[in-house]
Amino acid sequence: MPAEAVSTEVRDNPARHRYELVVDGATAFVTYERQPGRVVLVHTEVPEALAGKGVGSRLARGALDSIRALGMKIVPQCSFIARFVEKHPEYRDLLAS
Repeated sequence: MPAEAVSTEVRDNPARHRYELVVDGATAFVTYERQPGRVVLVHTEVPEALAGKGVGSRLARGALDSIRALGMKIVPQCSFIARFVEKHPEYRDLLAS
């Protein structure tokens, strides 16, 4: 398998307003809107071929860790991200009030 076919790193793609994770040539992503001091997480999409493999959780962790490193808060409009934060209390401090 070519090295570019698999990425274990979540990357911010500001041109497309999304965090991306490439696995086996397919891209999972969470779209966002940046606002002053916070990031609104709008939609998460994981290709069907990657479903059930933990890709969504890896994507969520990577995006949330990146947002934390920026010192920003989140507004999880996406139900997947909202459920992820609910199940992982270590990320609840990121929630905007």
